[in-house]
Amino acid sequence: AMTYISVRKERHSHKLIKESSEFVINLTTEALVHPTDFCGVRSGRDVNKFEVTGLTPVPATHVKAPLIKESPVNIECRVTQVIELGSHDMFMAEVLAVHADETYFDDKGKFHLDQSRPICYSHGAYFGLGEQLGTFGYSVMKKKTKEKKEKKKQTTESAGPTRRKSKSQKRSGKKSSSKKRTGSKTSNKGHTNNKSKQKSK
Repeated sequence: AMTYISVRKERHSHKLIKESSEFVINLTTEALVHPTDFCGVRSGRDVNKFEVTGLTPVPATHVKAPLIKESPVNIECRVTQVIELGSHDMFMAEVLAVHADETYFDDKGKFHLDQSRPICYSHGAYFGLGEQLGTFGYSVMKKKTKEKKEKKKQTTESAGPTRRKSKSQKRSGKKSSSKKRTGSKTSNKGHTNNKSKQKSK
């Protein structure tokens, strides 16, 4: 899988990513909106963002840039191409691993990102994502299928997420990390950077 981020050239994170060719994308939530904003308006040149915000760095599996424990999803990335776009550079990257908090998996293994209350950023403001408006293909779905899906959704919402044991935990009987890893590869090269949250200086 591939992804990308665009970073202004004068940003401290731009220098770190350019030097290391790696970064981590951390999805953020309503509970993290304050540290998210702080990480966007204060530069890592001047302040240790982990110390100030109280966020917890966690070692990644394939890159030296840290994960953030409080984030529901952390995505490890390695840069494959840099495209200059005027004020910004676009860093095209290969996804090396995805870490998802097992708190939001139900007993059937489905991940419910919505239950972490993710946020988005638009025109200088942060917004919660609100209620689900539809699912893929709902506009042509048969009435009986739609009713069945709606009933299932209501049952799931009332039950809430159920913490599951990971496969490795079941095999070994040992307690595992609360992060579920998917899409991992075996490479372990690269250098550190301090990429944090949606926007970072």
